[in-house]
Amino acid sequence: MDARSLPLLNKNDQRFHLKVENRLKNIFVTQLEDHGHSHSREEGQNVKHIPVITESSDRILKTGINTLQKTLVLKTQVQLDDVNRQLLQKRLEFKDRMQALEQRRAALLEKQEETKERATKFEKFVEENEVKRRRALKKYQLEKKENELREEEKSKLYEELEQLQLRHQQLKERVDKYKIYEEYMMKILDLLPEAYLEYGSDSLVMPIIRRHETLSITQQDLLQRLTSLAEELDQGRCNLDSLKLEHSTSRLMSNKELSELRTQWDQIREKNKQLEMTLYIQHDQSVDQIEEIGCLLLAVKNLAQQCHLQHYGPLQKMDSLTMMDMIKEFILETVDTERRALQITDSSSEPMKRSRHRGSKGPALTVNSSSKVNLKSSSKTSESELLSSSKMM
Repeated sequence: MDARSLPLLNKNDQRFHLKVENRLKNIFVTQLEDHGHSHSREEGQNVKHIPVITESSDRILKTGINTLQKTLVLKTQVQLDDVNRQLLQKRLEFKDRMQALEQRRAALLEKQEETKERATKFEKFVEENEVKRRRALKKYQLEKKENELREEEKSKLYEELEQLQLRHQQLKERVDKYKIYEEYMMKILDLLPEAYLEYGSDSLVMPIIRRHETLSITQQDLLQRLTSLAEELDQGRCNLDSLKLEHSTSRLMSNKELSELRTQWDQIREKNKQLEMTLYIQHDQSVDQIEEIGCLLLAVKNLAQQCHLQHYGPLQKMDSLTMMDMIKEFILETVDTERRALQITDSSSEPMKRSRHRGSKGPALTVNSSSKVNLKSSSKTSESELLSSSKMM
C-alpha cells in the first residue's frame, strides 16, 4: 500500500481522544458497602463512585456499545499511518542497506579484480621462477657433470702423482744403491793417467767399453725375450682360462645328457621289468595251456585206441583231428547200432516185457543219451582247443 494514499493524522487532535461519561447505570462496583451502619448509608448516597477499567482502550472501543464507527475508522487509520510510517522507515533502511550492499559489491568486485591481477602476477612469477629453476637445475646438472669429470681427472692425477712419487722413490733408492759405484768410478778416474782417453789399439779402456756394449746388447735381447715370454705366458693363461671354461660347460652339458640318459635308462629298465613280468605270466599261462593240451591229446589218443576203425589206417600216422573224427564216427555208429537193436527188441517183445524192458533199460538209455551228448560236447571243445593251440603255436 502506498503511504501517500491516506493523510497523516495528528495524535494531538482532540477528536481522537476517547471520552467516557460517568453514568450511574454503567457503574461496576468492585467493593462491598458496609450495610451495618445506617449513617454510612446516608452518607454514601451523595458519594460518586469511580469505575475501575481493566481492559485496554482498543478492546473497549471495539466492544463498547456507545463507540461510534467513525471512531473505529479513525483508530484504524491511525494504526495504518503507523504501519505506513514503519514501512517507509523500513524501505529507507532497506534502501540504505542496498546502497551499502552495492558499495560492498563494488568493493568486492574491485578486490576480485585485484586478486585476479595478483593471481596473474603470481602465475607469471611462478612461471618465471619455474623457468629460473629449470635453468638453475640444468646449470646444476652441467656443473655436477663437470665436477664429476674434474673429480675423475683429479683422481687420475692423484694416481699419476702417486705413481710418479713411487717412481721417484724407486729411482732415489736406485741412485742410493748405485752411489757407491759412482764413488768407486770417481776414485778410479782420479787414479787413472792423463792419456786414458786415447782410443788406440793399445788402450786399456776399449775392451771394457766393448764388453759393456756387448753386455748392454745382450741385456736388451734378454729383456725383449722376457717381454715376449711374458706375453706368451699371458696368452697361454688366457687360453687356459678359455679351455677351463669350455671344459666346465662341456662337463655340465655332458652331466645333463648323462642325467637324461639315466632317466631314460631307468624308464626302459622299468618297462623291461614290466615286460618280463608279463612274459613270465604269459609263459606260465602257456605252460598251463600246453599241459592241458597234452592231457587232451593223451585222452584223445586213448579214446582213439579204444575207438579205432580200420579204414582210417594206423594210429601212428593219424593227427589229432583225424583221431577226433574217428572217435566221433565210432560213437555215432555205436549209438546207431544200439538204437537199431532197441527198435528190434521193442517190436518183437510183448507189451509187458516191453514195459519191463523199458523200466529196466530206461536209465541205461538216458545214460547212453547223456553220454552221447557229453561225448559230442567234449569232442567239440577238444576240437576248438586243439585248433586254438595250433593257431597259437
